Amino acid sequence: MSARTDSSAPHRAGFACFVGRPNAGKSTLTNALVGTKVAITSNRPQTTRHTVRGIVHRPEAQLVLVDTPGLHKPRTLLGERLNDVVRTTWAEVDVIGFCLPADQKLGPGDRYIAAELAGIKKTPKVAVVTKTDLVDSKALAEQLLAIDRLGQDLGIEWAEIIPVSAVGDKQVGLLADLLVPLLPESPPLYPEGDLTDEPEQVMVAELIREAALEGVRDELPHSIAVVVEEMIPRGDRPADKPLLDIHANVYIERPSQKGIIIGPKGKRLKEVGTKSRKHIEALLGTPVFLDLHVKVAKDWQRDPKQLRKLGF
Repeated sequence: MSARTDSSAPHRAGFACFVGRPNAGKSTLTNALVGTKVAITSNRPQTTRHTVRGIVHRPEAQLVLVDTPGLHKPRTLLGERLNDVVRTTWAEVDVIGFCLPADQKLGPGDRYIAAELAGIKKTPKVAVVTKTDLVDSKALAEQLLAIDRLGQDLGIEWAEIIPVSAVGDKQVGLLADLLVPLLPESPPLYPEGDLTDEPEQVMVAELIREAALEGVRDELPHSIAVVVEEMIPRGDRPADKPLLDIHANVYIERPSQKGIIIGPKGKRLKEVGTKSRKHIEALLGTPVFLDLHVKVAKDWQRDPKQLRKLGF
């Protein structure tokens, strides 16, 4: 009898999003939960620009993770658009995970986000203490108390406060266990094998962008956008040796940045190609020929027309 009641427990499915200031560990956590690389991770703040959904499949539930850009005080039109994306997302999900790094004291940025969260009454909120591998148990205990107090000050009732380390894979599974009961009863929203509903072209562009940011952190802030112009299987290949041709443009804001991205004798751009190609082949499961070009789109972060063209 008991076995039957277990199997008739309702299936749950819904959306969760991780919020937190830039670089709070949201993308790394998304990847750890899904078990594959879906959101781009970089130790530059503010690299996620698309709502990347990672999907966690369980026999009894399906958790769809929506990864929003970090909320911050905007300085440009792009910044304002990103913040609007965040607020729209919060209003539509079933549960919000607020990511707070264990190794940094709560600051004005965290309070700014928490105050916004306090205004979203109905949605359950889980405080996720990330990067616990970087602190000792005393510092962790202090952070947990500080987060509890923050909730009390602002009238937020945390559904859970949970410490995790995505890098050390500590308590990541437990986090999923705690999020699932907060989801509504529902059949699965996506087919079994899906890990993300991002169009492939967008994901490929993000992987190229991540590789392009890799070596030039200090010289180029976020003035890189990537647009995949086309992805076409090469026609003259035998069926057992397919090759996908991908043509992509890397856009920067000023001509002076071109040399930084291309590097001496084209060495940097070649590295970007090699690095991103590996990830793209793993993502698509097919050999890829990657053709990259660097183009200047003047001050694109401030220009509404360019922003639209580059997909924001």
